[in-house]
Amino acid sequence: MPNLYVALIHYPVVNKNGETIASALTNLDLHDISRATRTYGLKAFFVVTPLVDQKDLIKKIISHWTEGIGAQYNPKRRSALEMIRVNDTYADVIDQIAVWEGEDPITIATCARTYPSSVSFQKCRAMLKNGKPYVLVFGTAWGLSEDFILAADVVLEPIVGNTDYNHLSVRSAAAIIFDRLTGQQ
Repeated sequence: MPNLYVALIHYPVVNKNGETIASALTNLDLHDISRATRTYGLKAFFVVTPLVDQKDLIKKIISHWTEGIGAQYNPKRRSALEMIRVNDTYADVIDQIAVWEGEDPITIATCARTYPSSVSFQKCRAMLKNGKPYVLVFGTAWGLSEDFILAADVVLEPIVGNTDYNHLSVRSAAAIIFDRLTGQQ
C-alpha cells in the first residue's frame, strides 16, 4: 500500500470568477470520499475548513455514523467515516502527517487544467512506491487556488474524458484518481 493521505480543501478555493472563497461542505463528499479512501487503503481523509458551522456539521455527520444509530445500522460506513479528520488549515494537515510519519508529506495537487509541470498518473503511481508520505489534495467549488497549485510539490495531470466537458464532482474525480494511482493493474 502506498503511504498516501487525502485532503479535501474548502478554503482556500476559488469560485467561477476566480475569487478565493471558503466553500460549503457536501454530505455526499464526506461519505463517498471516505468510502473510497477506505476501499483503496489510503491512510486518512482530511477535510479542511476554517468555518466553525461547517466543522460542527461535519462532526455531527461523522458522529451519527460512528457513535449513533448509524454506527449500529451500518458498521461498514462507520469504518469509512472514522477515517475523516477535520482541520482548520492545510498547514495543520501537514503538521499532523509529519507527527505520524516523522517527516512532512509530499503534496500532490489535483486540477482540471494541465500545467507545464503536470505529472502523469503512471509517473505518480511509480513515485508512490518509494515509501515517503504523500498527501493528495482536492479542491471544492471551482478548485484549488492558483497559489496553492503552484506551491505543491507535484501537480497531477487532469482527468480527461472523451468530450470537451470537464467538470466532474470532486467525489467522482477522487474515486477515479484513487483507482489510477493505487488500484490493481
